[in-house]
Amino acid sequence: MSFSIFQHQQKIHSLEQAAEERGQRSDQIVRSILFRLNPETFVLVLASGDRQISWKALRAYLGERRLTTATPEEVLRVTGYEIGAVTPFGLRTIVRVLADEAVFIHPVISLGSGRKGYALILESNLIKAMIPDLEIAPLAG
Repeated sequence: MSFSIFQHQQKIHSLEQAAEERGQRSDQIVRSILFRLNPETFVLVLASGDRQISWKALRAYLGERRLTTATPEEVLRVTGYEIGAVTPFGLRTIVRVLADEAVFIHPVISLGSGRKGYALILESNLIKAMIPDLEIAPLAG
């Protein structure tokens, strides 16, 4: 299995722009979204393209009544990365990582690299190999 690092030549303003520059479809781009369950408990969710995470499905899967997206400060503190560059690899703190099942539809995807302006392009199954405790569930609405 292999991966490559893609460097964007200009600032990214949309999912469609990022996909076009990477030579991919928008549903091949995986977003990493940090949710806060309580003041000290977070979960990172991987979502494919412009598919929205169903809050109802996510709350039900986690057994939680309430959750919210993390603030930019929390994202940096918990993951070690800025919003727009978050990757599920090399996180600053240990958090539960969930992936919507649509992440694995395409054999090759791209996601945050940890640095703005760069993306990792890799085989989707590599995520499963690199994150042994990865939980895969139907989370998109």
